[in-house]
Amino acid sequence: MSALHPAPASSGTQAASSQPASSQAASASEAFAILRNSRRVWAVAAVHAEVDRLRDAHNELAARLLPGDRLVYLGNMIGQGQATIATLDELLAFRRDFLCLPGAEPEDIVYLRGAQEEMWRKLLQIQFAPGPGEVFDWMLRHGLDPVLRGYGMEPAQARGILREGALGISRWTNALRAAIRKQPGHDDLFGCFRRAAYTAGGELLFVHAGIDPSAPLAAQSDHLWWGSPAFRAMTQPYGGFRRVISGGNPRGEGAHLDAFTCCLDGGAGFGGPLNVACFSLDGAIVESFAI
Repeated sequence: MSALHPAPASSGTQAASSQPASSQAASASEAFAILRNSRRVWAVAAVHAEVDRLRDAHNELAARLLPGDRLVYLGNMIGQGQATIATLDELLAFRRDFLCLPGAEPEDIVYLRGAQEEMWRKLLQIQFAPGPGEVFDWMLRHGLDPVLRGYGMEPAQARGILREGALGISRWTNALRAAIRKQPGHDDLFGCFRRAAYTAGGELLFVHAGIDPSAPLAAQSDHLWWGSPAFRAMTQPYGGFRRVISGGNPRGEGAHLDAFTCCLDGGAGFGGPLNVACFSLDGAIVESFAI
């Protein structure tokens, strides 16, 4: 991951001065994952359904994981690429391997909801959207077409159904949910995606695309999925965290390591590598590799 070189903080938006997220988000445990008793945390950048890269990354991880390590997938595991089903199956298979490590607990492995997973969640509720046809077409253009086809649903047919009104759309979304449930473990996996994750001591914060430094974690919204120009311009720590780590870069800026932030997006799904890095609690990258 040669693109990750430390850089001085640029002048720009100041980070919000606030208490660590461990207290901010105590009432939102289902939205935010807490990584307890962490020694090191591995983070996997956006995969975009490149299952071969993911499988190779898992093989490399298996050789490097140490007792006490935690693992966070930084969102956009699906979308763009054609291998949705195989990618989710690979995530589930490696979860089983990870939980076989000495002392590993289910909460030690976390899946963040990226922009692709957020769109997928909203697709399952599209009957409530104003102008569902336009929303649907926008989602297809932004990566969900292969995900829908992966579950055996034809986008052209769906467009016709979206003109039938709320009742017809509800029947279609119910059929889509049924298609998900036919794939063992997929429904449970979609149900455990989190908005963000942080170490229990408030040292590291993991998000998909970025944050709005002026807002507390509990008030972050679309910036988590689509990023913010102010994210990289942070000139002081956010909420007491030593580093905020993201896994997707919608602006195409690539991977970077700045004073208080890090983006691991190497461009998997768009011709680039899948980046994986291990962070110590002081925010330093202690191991990394690219597949």
